[in-house]
Amino acid sequence: MARYTDASCRLCRREKEKLFLKGPKCYTDKCPVTKRGTVPGQHGKKGGKMSEYGTQLREKQKAKRIYGVSEKQFRKYFEIAERKPGVTGDNLLSILNSRLDNVVYQMGFANSRKEARQLVTHNHFTVDGKKCNIPSYRIKAGQVIKVKDKSKKSPKFAEIIENNSAKVIPSYLTVDFENMSATVLSQPTREHSEIAIKDNLIVELYSK
Repeated sequence: MARYTDASCRLCRREKEKLFLKGPKCYTDKCPVTKRGTVPGQHGKKGGKMSEYGTQLREKQKAKRIYGVSEKQFRKYFEIAERKPGVTGDNLLSILNSRLDNVVYQMGFANSRKEARQLVTHNHFTVDGKKCNIPSYRIKAGQVIKVKDKSKKSPKFAEIIENNSAKVIPSYLTVDFENMSATVLSQPTREHSEIAIKDNLIVELYSK
């Protein structure tokens, strides 16, 4: 699967808001969104009214970039959300928030979702005591996510936990930093998204 390999900060600049893709850097004055404030490219300073389609597309692109998923994955999530009972937009955000890499990030055990994907892929976590190295694995209420015993000794995790000591943990999780574990209390919902996403625009885009 193709992955974006250019500077992550260009994605935030393109969406004209912080998507918090670089962890601690996003909270400093070094953040390019704060320093530059224009979209990347030679025509970045030009303004203009965006079409209805353009507005819907930008919202879909923003959601994809926040959660680090491909177009194919995102479309698949939308189709699942559409088939489920309830509001399609709510279902979509619930699915995105239930990805293991997103949960690891919201636990405070990674500085960004990109780093969370790398840590999960490199076998640093277990789910209910079993190895799980699939970032897209969808967690369920009652499951316990832990840093593997061997990984707990890594200076990397000590640094990450120190960086995220003041992080606000969402209500669907309870985290034990001492034992480097978390219990999923309930299924994550749209309210657990850190950045507001206008899911109605995404639904309108895919419904055309």
